[in-house]
Amino acid sequence: MMQLLRPVLILVRKDILLEWRSRDLVVSMLVFSLLIVVVFNFALNVTPQQVTVLAPGIIWVTFAFAATLAMNRSFVREMEQGGLAGLLLSPVSRDAIFLGKALGSFLFMLLVEAALLPVFGALLNFPVLSFTLVLTIVMATLGFALVGTLFSAIAVQTRSREIMLPVLFFPVILPVIIAAVEASSASIGSEPGVGLNRWLPLLAIFDALFLVICPWVFAVVVEE
Repeated sequence: MMQLLRPVLILVRKDILLEWRSRDLVVSMLVFSLLIVVVFNFALNVTPQQVTVLAPGIIWVTFAFAATLAMNRSFVREMEQGGLAGLLLSPVSRDAIFLGKALGSFLFMLLVEAALLPVFGALLNFPVLSFTLVLTIVMATLGFALVGTLFSAIAVQTRSREIMLPVLFFPVILPVIIAAVEASSASIGSEPGVGLNRWLPLLAIFDALFLVICPWVFAVVVEE
C-alpha cells in the first residue's frame, strides 16, 4: 500500500508546488468560471421561483467547463518539459502516476468550486451550506478528475488537444453531470432525501467504476 501511496503523494506535492509558484491554472479556472456565472446570471435573469430549476444546471455547466480547463493543463506541462517521459521511466506503477495526477486535479477543482459556491449562493439566492450539495460536489468532482485525467493523457498526444479533450470528455461524463444536477436540484429544493437515496448512490457507482477502469486504460494508453 505504501509503495503506491508514496509516489502518489509525491506527484501531488509536485503539482501543488508548481501551481503555487505559477498560479496560472487556479487563477484562470476561477476567472473563467466567474465570467460564466455572471453571464448566466444576467442572460437568464433567475427569479426566486426558478432557482430550483435553473441553478443546478448553471452550477454544473460552470464546473464542467472549469474541469475541462483544468484537465487541458494536466499533462501539457509534463509533455512540454519532458516530465511525462521521466515519469514513465521511473520505477513506479502506472496506477500511481494516474492517481497522483487525478488527485492533484481533484484538489485544484475543489479549491475553485469552494471559492465559487458562495458566489453562486449570493447571485442565485440559494443556501450553499447543505450536506447533500457539498457531498454531491465532492463525488461529481472526483468523477470529473478521474475521467478528465485519462482523456487528458490521450488528448495531449494529439495536435488538437484543446478540441480533442472536450470531445472525449463530455460524452463519457454526461451521466455524472445528470446525476449531479438532479442531486443538487433536490438539495436546493429542500428535498435532500431524494438526492441521498437516488442520485448520490448513482454517483458513487460511477466513481467506483471510473476508479477501476481509468487507471487500467491509462496504463495501456501511455505504453502506446
